[in-house]
Amino acid sequence: MATRHFLTLLDLTPDELAYLIQRAIRIKSALKSQGPAYTPFANRTLAMIFEKSSTRTRVSFETAMAQFGGHALFLSPRDTQLGRGEPIGDTARVLSQMVDAVMVRTASHADIEAFAAASSVPVINALSDDCHPCQLLADIMTWIECRGSVKGKTAVWIGDGNNMCHSWINAARQFDFKLRVCCPEGYDPDSAVLAAAGERVTLMRDPRKAVIDADLVTTDVWASMGQEQEQAERERAFSGFQVDEAMLDEAAGDVLFLHCLPAHRGEEISQTLLDDPRAVVWQEAGNRLHAQKALLEFLLLGRVD
Repeated sequence: MATRHFLTLLDLTPDELAYLIQRAIRIKSALKSQGPAYTPFANRTLAMIFEKSSTRTRVSFETAMAQFGGHALFLSPRDTQLGRGEPIGDTARVLSQMVDAVMVRTASHADIEAFAAASSVPVINALSDDCHPCQLLADIMTWIECRGSVKGKTAVWIGDGNNMCHSWINAARQFDFKLRVCCPEGYDPDSAVLAAAGERVTLMRDPRKAVIDADLVTTDVWASMGQEQEQAERERAFSGFQVDEAMLDEAAGDVLFLHCLPAHRGEEISQTLLDDPRAVVWQEAGNRLHAQKALLEFLLLGRVD
């Protein structure tokens, strides 16, 4: 099988993504009923390169490899020659001789693309400044688990037009749902990413109007990693964009709320929103494990019937 990478949701076809979601749901069900009995990755190794810290990403990928019978290596800039200036392509070529797949969490999407271009084993984007496709696998999985098919439904993104927003835009294209992106002026998503989605995505300014009759509402922190110095400025810009229970009351009666976490209670969400039954963020977080298992299996073994 030719080497496949997963740098954005657009690297897989809609059919392949649909397969991944259903496969993740089956893997989750089997784990609950049988325990970690399915171990297709004996003697397989995943290298995990972290230039940005993480809780959910590290734990989910490391646990996925362990439960599949394989092994995960945690590598920070202090642990590799990347931190001492080795060219990205050289590191990729070396690791390709030793491991079965590489997961990279970094700032620069261009660096991940350069790594993948030089790698002969699958490379997974576990977060870049451009997008966060693994999170969207878990998000769409959660939406489907809770509400069935998402085709033709309406999701709303409220907040910064950041990497998560970009991945939601790509998800609307790949899973065929409508997306309303609601950002304050000056914080829009990349215009090329927005334009490529065509009529599936609408840009709005008023979050109270954006959520009307929506099937799903989601958001993210106002200042992501590396933007902490902008916190006060962003709090002013995003005034009025906090998602709270009253805002969800304007959406569809069976609306769901998602958040990729970590959440800043009292900022982008109300203090109590995560305790609302419409919020399914803990299920969403847990689904990172199962969705990434399905992804790893697909990249290394292909489809499994």
